[in-house]
Amino acid sequence: MSTPFLSVRDLRVHFSTEDGTVKAVDGLSFDLEKGKTLGIVGESGSGKSVTNLTILGLHDPARTSIEGEILLDGKDLLTTGERELERLRGNTMSMIFQDALASLSPYHTVGAQIGETYRKHTGASKKEARERAIEMLRRVGIPQPETRVDDYPHQFSGGMRQRAMIAMALVCDPELLIADEPTTALDVTVQAQIMDLLKDLQQEFGTAIIFITHDLGVIADIADDVLVMYGGRCVERGTKAEVLRDPQHPYTLGLLGSMPSLDGPVDVPLSPIPGSPPSLLNPPSGCRFHPRCSFAEQVEDGLCSSRRPTLEIVDGRGAACHLTAERKRELFADYASARTH
Repeated sequence: MSTPFLSVRDLRVHFSTEDGTVKAVDGLSFDLEKGKTLGIVGESGSGKSVTNLTILGLHDPARTSIEGEILLDGKDLLTTGERELERLRGNTMSMIFQDALASLSPYHTVGAQIGETYRKHTGASKKEARERAIEMLRRVGIPQPETRVDDYPHQFSGGMRQRAMIAMALVCDPELLIADEPTTALDVTVQAQIMDLLKDLQQEFGTAIIFITHDLGVIADIADDVLVMYGGRCVERGTKAEVLRDPQHPYTLGLLGSMPSLDGPVDVPLSPIPGSPPSLLNPPSGCRFHPRCSFAEQVEDGLCSSRRPTLEIVDGRGAACHLTAERKRELFADYASARTH
């Protein structure tokens, strides 16, 4: 079996605040191979972005406590010095942020910003960096890149700014690309174009991609594997087909139930998950989802509120839930039947 390009083991990221310790990520493990896309899905505050900012080393060491292991091609990023991390960021690993307008400087042209990244990591001249910026703008589908390279971010549309961000992230051909909800603010047409672009570039370069989103429709389009996060923990893991067609955790089932179905009756109401995500300052005991779970009372001896369910991954598939497999089949089938009638 091949060694994964990225391996995260029992990652714990806690922040010190005036109100106490925020357990943003609490025992997360996953693997990612080159040429594959891992979709990380969950509500706001579930720990998705914190996980990936930690991979890149973009955290405040004075306020952050980190435990576990993050291996990138065998190198433990948590024991790597800041200078080496700076060399890796933008070169071996890169990130596309959600808000392109906020991530691009308004004082410099788009081409200068792309070129600066290239020069920093390759030592290229200004002329070479400009040519590389034009090449990357062309590759991500910006029309007339020879002239648009000298435009400022405010002269680009939202979709074009996001393409420029992708060009900047890919200018040094990184082996790991983290996309943090890069299509959230875009209309569906531009969203589809960005998704196709990422898939084409991945096929060309064999890039490993982590795609963060709260939209299961996006996950269905781009991901190979899916990791569902809730309250700083992974509650379910599997291939895209396994998770979306046969969810094994009540939270995943709830996410699917809150989405409109294209092939079911048009008059079936959505079923939003009751309640709100947990406070990570004082998270619930046991299963963190149990205060919002419709099936918690089906588990005997109050295990859901007293004992943390284990996440056992077998052949890449698993869910952290106290319900037995047989009971899930019964309860989840009844839930699906109620949704379609």
